[in-house]
Amino acid sequence: MAVKLSELQPAVDTHTHTVLSGHAWSTLTENAAAARGRGMKGLCLTEHGPALIGGAPDYTPHSQRMVPETVDGIRVWKGMEINILDQEGNLDVPDRYVRLLEFGIASFHHIGGIGITIGNEQENTEAYLKILRNPCIDTIGHADEPNVPCDLEAVVLEARRLGKVNELNNNRLASGIYDSSRIRTYALLCKEYRQRVCIGSDAHFHTMVGNVKPMLELLESIDFPPELIINLTEESFLSYMNERAGRM
Repeated sequence: MAVKLSELQPAVDTHTHTVLSGHAWSTLTENAAAARGRGMKGLCLTEHGPALIGGAPDYTPHSQRMVPETVDGIRVWKGMEINILDQEGNLDVPDRYVRLLEFGIASFHHIGGIGITIGNEQENTEAYLKILRNPCIDTIGHADEPNVPCDLEAVVLEARRLGKVNELNNNRLASGIYDSSRIRTYALLCKEYRQRVCIGSDAHFHTMVGNVKPMLELLESIDFPPELIINLTEESFLSYMNERAGRM
């Protein structure tokens, strides 16, 4: 009998935070131990940028060079969840540091931000499309959030054209705060266009690392192709990272 998608454990978590993000509660060592306990192979360390109150400083990608490649047997890819500041696509981390990222997420945050302007659907969409053209940015964080309206189809198509991925954020689904129908629509668009995705826990506590069953259940319910999930296996994630190195 075929294994159900909801019974699988992604090998890599592409969206995790530590205490350096200011409002998360676990250390990198604790997150790595949690990943190891789940039988995972790696995680992306994606701290919030400085425009969120208490966020990490803009030079964090430079400081992350001091983090070992492997922690507690878990491969750590150094990244950030950079804040999008406005509809011009300006970011809160300078380009000289963005270029150092091993995995880059760019997100609008509608609460807790300093100098962040949320626009209308057209404006936000244009900002997302512009940022996706930055070779250092791999995905838009939680683009399906209803508080930041955008044209999801346009975001999927541009990410596909550029060889990027679309993030399916488990925290947005599991929290129960956000509109699950919009998350489902986003996933269906990715399925329709055969667009690759990454499933991120958006962990702010170590027990959340790799804990993405709600999203896997949603994807199973729409018969989402497992081969489109880049972080489901170590091999598929490494394949994407090799592509990334090529475009850099």
